[in-house]
Amino acid sequence: MIGLHRFAKVSLRGGLLALIGGVVTPAIALAHGVEIKSRSLSAVQIQATYDSGEPMAGAQVQVYAPEDPETSLFTGTADEAGRYLFVPDRPGDWEVSVRQAGHGDIAVIPVSEAGTLAAGFTNTTGLTALQRGIMAGAVAWGCVGTALYFRRGKH
Repeated sequence: MIGLHRFAKVSLRGGLLALIGGVVTPAIALAHGVEIKSRSLSAVQIQATYDSGEPMAGAQVQVYAPEDPETSLFTGTADEAGRYLFVPDRPGDWEVSVRQAGHGDIAVIPVSEAGTLAAGFTNTTGLTALQRGIMAGAVAWGCVGTALYFRRGKH
């Protein structure tokens, strides 16, 4: 009789613990749940490459909204192909800056009211081979001038 009473107490305590565990456990499981939502948006994808065609993988990207060119609205890194995706939430000229190890450029991307790229937009610098050659010559001439300037000071 004493053993049966003791068994009933243990079973009651075990049942109570199981009841508490059954109530609390789903709440804990919900606290770590994940919810993924999706929606369709008009996004702009850029792809940054060096002149050689090599992608600027891991480059720092900053995106500036049309009305605030001082504060970046989006920041991130380009993927292994040099791509970066952002969703403009208003029309206007969006500035995108891409930088990596001293190299980089800024592109102005016009976005229409519909959230798409404005018609006629191209993302090329438009420099011809002659213009690139003139720029390279000007940089070389600047380096020679700088070297001559500092050499003059040593005599």
